[in-house]
Amino acid sequence: MTLGQLLKHIDVISSGGQAKWFLQNNDVLVNGQSENRRGRKLYAGDQVELPNNEIWHLSSTAENS
Repeated sequence: MTLGQLLKHIDVISSGGQAKWFLQNNDVLVNGQSENRRGRKLYAGDQVELPNNEIWHLSSTAENS
């Protein structure tokens, strides 16, 4: 799963095309580091923190979505 796909899956954005804009205008952290690439691959155990301090931990099943 990519970061853009996750944002769409959890309803942060309504379409994949909005991912680039969202990531350019908001601080999103992946494993504690700022990330602005919508194509960033996410793996089991990764932690994604959104601007509203919402934190998502990816499980092994999320990779296969």
